[in-house]
Amino acid sequence: METTSRVGAEDAPSTVTAEGMPAARRTVDGYLAATFPWYGLDEAFTGPRRLMQVGTAADGTVQHGSIGHGDEPSVRADAGAEKQRFAVVVSMASSPVRRSGDGTGVLDATTVSSAAWLAGSGLLACTWPPQMDHALRDDWLDQQTETAFELADDLDGPAWSVLSLPVDSVPVPFHYRESEYGWVLAGSARGGVYLGAYGRGMSAYGLGFSVIDDITTYA
Repeated sequence: METTSRVGAEDAPSTVTAEGMPAARRTVDGYLAATFPWYGLDEAFTGPRRLMQVGTAADGTVQHGSIGHGDEPSVRADAGAEKQRFAVVVSMASSPVRRSGDGTGVLDATTVSSAAWLAGSGLLACTWPPQMDHALRDDWLDQQTETAFELADDLDGPAWSVLSLPVDSVPVPFHYRESEYGWVLAGSARGGVYLGAYGRGMSAYGLGFSVIDDITTYA
C-alpha cells in the first residue's frame, strides 16, 4: 500500500492549524476528498460515532480511513482498556496495479488482504498487555505486527473463519478471526471498496454495515 500520511481526529475539537483552520474541519475535508464511499455500522448501532483518521498516497489521494463506534480505544491501563466496547470500520479504495506517484516504481493492487492488514494493525495500535513493561512494548508491537501481516496474507488459512454479515442489507461473506486482544474481519462492499473492521467488547456476530450518506455529520 502506498500510504504515506495520516490526518488524525482524536484531539480535533480543541486544535487549530497554523493556517487558522480548525483541525476538525481539516479532518472532514480529508474524508470528503475521497473518491470512494465511506462505510460505518448500520442503524442498529445507536452509540457514539467518530472520525478517526484517513491515509493518503504521496500525491495526496485518499486511500483509506477509519470510523470509530462506541468507546474510544486506549492502551492506557488506567483507562480500563479491558472493559472497553468499541468497533472500528475501515473503508479502503480498490486500486489496480499502478505506477507510483513519482513514476519511479509500481504499486501493488489493493485487495481484501490489504483491508485485513489495516484492521489487524489498527487493533494492535490500541492493544497493550497490562503485565508488559513499557520498555518492551515496541518489540512486542513489531513482533505482533509481523504476525498480523502474515495472517492477512493468508485469508484462506486456519486462523480465519467465514462470517456472513449484512452490508447495505445484503449478506456478504467476511474473513474473521479472534485473538485475546479482540477481533478482526475483512470483506468487500459496493462502490469499489474493501471493508475491514476490528473491535473489542462488542460481538462481531451481530454487526451490520452501511454506506454513510453524509460524512460531515460525524465531525
